[in-house]
Formats: sequence, structure tokens, C-alpha cells
Amino acid sequence: MQGACELSKVILITGVGRRLGLALSTRLLEQGHRVIGTYRTETPVIEALRDLGMETYKIDFKSQLDVSDFIKAFKRKYVKLDALIHNASDWLPESETHQHFETIEYMMQVHVNVPYVMNLELGALLQASDGIADIIHITDYVAEKGSQKHIAYAASKAALANMTLSFAQLLAPKVKVNAIAPALMLFNEADDDQYKAKARAKSIMQREGGAEEFIQAVEYLLASGYVTGRTLPLDGGRHIK
Repeated sequence: MQGACELSKVILITGVGRRLGLALSTRLLEQGHRVIGTYRTETPVIEALRDLGMETYKIDFKSQLDVSDFIKAFKRKYVKLDALIHNASDWLPESETHQHFETIEYMMQVHVNVPYVMNLELGALLQASDGIADIIHITDYVAEKGSQKHIAYAASKAALANMTLSFAQLLAPKVKVNAIAPALMLFNEADDDQYKAKARAKSIMQREGGAEEFIQAVEYLLASGYVTGRTLPLDGGRHIK
């Protein structure tokens, strides 16, 4: 979709240091957009993104002070924002040590509290965009299905999906707010063949989606002038398996 993002945009992406966030950030930088990225851990990948022109901020999303300081710095520097993509995520199972309060609080902080605050605090900058601005929430297939082993994670992603509806109403018509709900887009390096086979079998497409599928979904939403308040599933047909 080469024509999806023809004009340079100011785009803020959370969680740019690995996997889908890294692939998306790299593509948008290559397309000439001004990309601002947040990350949790300093790695050579982050330095490589800086070399491509990304402005980066190290933020611990568990810290309200870190998040507040970043928002203040961003508002001092920028007068408009064209797209805000909430990609930062973590995936905690229910703890065998019974640290359940910590698990649910952390999942809600990363997937709900931070996007909620950023959307509200940066809403005026999105409204100041020259065109129709975007918020994109990256949720998850399990937001609808649930998960026996990742209950807090699934619940927090479901809350993020619901916020898509509320913010779409609040910020229209100047800002579109949508979500993307992936399932099995990329395997991890440590995943063994048995796990991969089991995971592929969950969808009727029998494969991982790949980063390109995710990037094209983002580009579609950025290019649209009409779609809002929707969740775009990228699940390989798991719902009809």
C-alpha cells in the first residue's frame, strides 16, 4: 500500500523496540513520516531506529511520573499530532505465587490506564491535525474469546477495545479511533516446532499472519477518512475454526 501514507505525518507509537512495533516503526520512517517512539529497554535496535530518524523516549509505563513527564515534554515540543498508535504491551500469565493484585494492576496500567491518559491529554494535538487524525489501539484476539492462562491480560485488552468505542464518540469527527486485534502474527525465536504447529492449527489459514499483514492494516486505517469505532481482526479465521 504505497499510496496509503503519501503525506508526511507526525506519528507517536508506543512500544517500538521489538516485533510488530519495530516493523511498523521502521516502515513509517522509511516512508518519510516523523515518528516518535516509546520503549522500555535500551537495545541496539533502539539505536538503529534513531539512526533512521526516530525520536525516542525511554518510559516505564508502570510509573505514572514517567508517563506524565513524557506527555508534558511532548506537548511542549509539538503543536499537532496526526496519529497515536498504542502498541506497547506485556503478556503476563496468572502468577503461581499469587501476586494477583500486582498482575491485574500491571496489565491494566499498560493496556488501559496509559492509553486512556494519553488519549485525553493529547486529544487537543490530534484535533489540531491538518487532516483527520487517528488513534489506533492494538488489542488482541483474546479480548473477545478470553484466556484461561492470561485472564488479566485478556481483560485489559477487552477494556482497551471498549475504550475504542468511547473515544471514537468523544473525538469525532476530527479524530478516528479504531483498534486492531491480532492473533499469531509473529512467532518468537524461542518457540519450538511443537508449539508452532499447535498455534497454527488454531486458525483456518494454518499460518502466522506476518508483520506485513499488520502494517497494511495500520496503513488502511490511516488512509481511511470514514472508518471509526471499529476493531479490525487479524486472526486467520479463528472465530470460525
